[in-house]
Amino acid sequence: MSVLEIRDLHVTVETDQGVTPILNGIDLTIKTGETHAIMGPNGSGKSTLAYTIAGHPKYTVTQGTITFDGEDVLEMSVDERARAGLFLAMQYPVEIPGVTVTNFLRTAKTAIDGEAPSIRQWTKDVKEAMSNLRMDPKFAQRNVNEGFSGGEKKRHEIMQLEVLQPKFAVLDETDSGLDVDALKIVSEGVNRAKEATNLGVLLITHYTRILRYIRPDFVHVIVKGRIVEEGGSELADRLEEEGYDRFLDSAEPIEA
Repeated sequence: MSVLEIRDLHVTVETDQGVTPILNGIDLTIKTGETHAIMGPNGSGKSTLAYTIAGHPKYTVTQGTITFDGEDVLEMSVDERARAGLFLAMQYPVEIPGVTVTNFLRTAKTAIDGEAPSIRQWTKDVKEAMSNLRMDPKFAQRNVNEGFSGGEKKRHEIMQLEVLQPKFAVLDETDSGLDVDALKIVSEGVNRAKEATNLGVLLITHYTRILRYIRPDFVHVIVKGRIVEEGGSELADRLEEEGYDRFLDSAEPIEA
């Protein structure tokens, strides 16, 4: 069993107003086979946590640790984190002009495994993943995310998850911008990946609708860069009914 541990994590970001603290002491332990949902209002630090785990240079860790099976994640480069088994599905997947989906996936798989997959098995795996996610086979020859709709970009992210087979997946608001059908397809892809590899999942979301398809073992509420409440899936249902008002100062304006 692999374990991702976050201890007393403090993170800042440089803005026009200067250095701004975002995370103010996050503690979290995720084991393979577990699904953790991170919920909270806008600006609470959810995406900052995701990108800090992945190694985005925009964010500076000022205190605390992130370890993966005892290894210091903060000392790893972005590609070293990926090779170790960490995966990030981005809220806004980027376009990569000039690089086809097929070449991108095969290059990533080769970098992670240290050797190129056999053509026959690889072709079969990619076709199967695309079929499961109801993606047109022609997408394999298109440039990564170029001209993709929002739903197509999210399905491509989950296709990467299925074929690259990481140990842990951080899904940053994967449900944003998805219609009901696409949400179900994407969720089924996450569940397949978890069933196939005993994947550990950190799912960041504002809403409970994706949690109807991907049932969390644990729910954590982040407000102002801190985890203020934890529980099981019933906590998500409570948040759906009550919102986040009880965690916020009633005198504070609500962020747009």
